[in-house]
Amino acid sequence: MNFSGKVAIVTGGANGIGKEVVRGIVEGGGFVVIADINEAAATKTVAEFGAEHTVFEYMDLGNHESIVASMKKILSERKVDILVNCAGVISAKPFDQLTYEEWERTIRINLSGCFSTISTIFPHFIENKGGRIVNVSSVAAKLGGGLLGTAAYASSKAGLNGLTKAVAKEVGKYNIACNAVCPSFTRTDMTTVLSEDKEKSQKVISMIPLGRRAEPVEIAQMILFFASDLASFITGEIGDCDGGITLDG
Repeated sequence: MNFSGKVAIVTGGANGIGKEVVRGIVEGGGFVVIADINEAAATKTVAEFGAEHTVFEYMDLGNHESIVASMKKILSERKVDILVNCAGVISAKPFDQLTYEEWERTIRINLSGCFSTISTIFPHFIENKGGRIVNVSSVAAKLGGGLLGTAAYASSKAGLNGLTKAVAKEVGKYNIACNAVCPSFTRTDMTTVLSEDKEKSQKVISMIPLGRRAEPVEIAQMILFFASDLASFITGEIGDCDGGITLDG
């Protein structure tokens, strides 16, 4: 996909799905600011793709002040065309074991963190007469959770879907599009840790009509589509990239 002359911010771009998004934008001729809390991993990613195509900016998605400060620094240095909210955390505790602390942390990072990035970049997009926002959600938002992402996670992602639609409805008049992608079970470091229980992992896979986990690059393709000019008349869409597990209309 063509990203020539475009600049993107990708939160969580150091690893997993986020890294594949970075790869796609760079290969399409764009420049990416990798906003991440993991400096070591982000530094390796910048070295892999080159400092002429990528740069690292520290950002703690669980801290509103950190997000605003990092976003303002980025926006003061370059015009940004695309925001991809890919960073997040998983919570797999059963509801009867879920503490308020884990609930609050999951909502703060997965939902409030996205509000903070979007609200901070909003004036920048208005000034530049447009922009594209892609939020990485989850099928858990539509299914009420699952074995690998339960009540707190599902609630955070359902909220993100609602935020995506609300933002799309309110900011379309400024030529700003906002869409979301809902992956299912994907092979990343985060899910690998949670899926060491082979029985649980296989149970999840058995629910997916395609019968396997996704690779990060497969999820990235839909994110890249929504971020690109190919999706020029699409906004407010909650796209499933889930191997058929949702099958909603």
